[in-house]
Amino acid sequence: MTSAFSIAAPPIAAGPPAPRTQRILFVDHTAAMGGGELALLELVRRLDRSRYQPLVVLFSHGALEHRLRQAGIDTRVMPLDDRVVRAKKNSLGIASLLRPDDVAAVLRHVLRLARLIRRQRIDLVHANSLKADLIAGAAARLAGVPVIWHVRDRIADDYLPPRVARAFRILCRVLPTRLVANSHATRRSLRLARPDRCAVVYSGIDPGCLSAGPPPRTTADGTFRVGLVGRLARWKGQHIFLRAAAQIAQRFPQCRFQIIGAALFDDRDYEAELRRLAASLGIADRVEFLGHRNDVLCLMAQLDVLVHASITGEPFGQVVVQGMAQGRPVVATDGGGVREIVRHGVSGLLVPMGDADAMAHAVCRLLADPALAATLGRAARACVLERFTIDRTVAQVQALYAALLRRRRRGQPP
Repeated sequence: MTSAFSIAAPPIAAGPPAPRTQRILFVDHTAAMGGGELALLELVRRLDRSRYQPLVVLFSHGALEHRLRQAGIDTRVMPLDDRVVRAKKNSLGIASLLRPDDVAAVLRHVLRLARLIRRQRIDLVHANSLKADLIAGAAARLAGVPVIWHVRDRIADDYLPPRVARAFRILCRVLPTRLVANSHATRRSLRLARPDRCAVVYSGIDPGCLSAGPPPRTTADGTFRVGLVGRLARWKGQHIFLRAAAQIAQRFPQCRFQIIGAALFDDRDYEAELRRLAASLGIADRVEFLGHRNDVLCLMAQLDVLVHASITGEPFGQVVVQGMAQGRPVVATDGGGVREIVRHGVSGLLVPMGDADAMAHAVCRLLADPALAATLGRAARACVLERFTIDRTVAQVQALYAALLRRRRRGQPP
């Protein structure tokens, strides 16, 4: 019972209001599952929801849309003209944008996205592809919110036409508040006057979802499996892989070769060319063209050697990281971001781009020396666990968000 002479406890002072969950808009022009789209999916799924609420806008329907929704991510499709969405990276759709009708369509798209940014009270825009950079960058500027361009392509003359590379570098100085590059090779290709405006964040994976163990060299018939994983495109070097395979087959007749991945858009003629090449090299019966597979990680785990054959420097090399995480010995071409992943002779073997002879020699070396293959595979997985995990990626990106949004709240320049 409370006495009349009791002294009431002073009221507890209200602390500062809890900060509102920050709304992040992610934008990608495509819903086809490429390396950049897979990286986006993994990032968005693992955001700290107590701090950041994601909304994803795609410019087309497809597998990424379905996988995002399965993960419970608010996903909207804002269809863009197919001629722009389907244009290869070597034009960014610029040729189609010269047509008046297309210019008007893209401008309407920018305005529509800017309205969505305002209506959804978006705090920060994160653009995930070159075409999304241009449209989302303009929309974010109109809406008055900061925008990050996540550059996953090398802006270099051996990767893009010089006029496109120059135009993109100029826009990098104008539209984005901050840039993120998926490798130091990508950042160097931007030729920034202020490199500190661009953070390097590697696209990490969840190694716990990938099995690790010795290569499956003890099949009943003693067959070796050597494979290449990636979209069918000339710059990915599948034709170099086939020429190397013909040499490998001479030394290891029991070896079989797998090409895992499908062609997109204008690259479909390349698949027919590859099949003709395999026949002309006399290895058609040893090569499997497996197309797009949902079980690609399982297939990769069954390889004795994973080959990366790109003839133009990769911006990063997600497939290489996936193979290394499974303890697969890797033979990769020495260019772009891959040389930041693979340490030659320690976590894999590097060969010159376009050199089928060197590629064949490296693969044969691993098939002939299982102890070396196992040593490289163990070192490869250790490298991924140390440097290329998705937790590390998410932490770096969220730290960038926090810094940008803090400066915005304080009215400081980015």
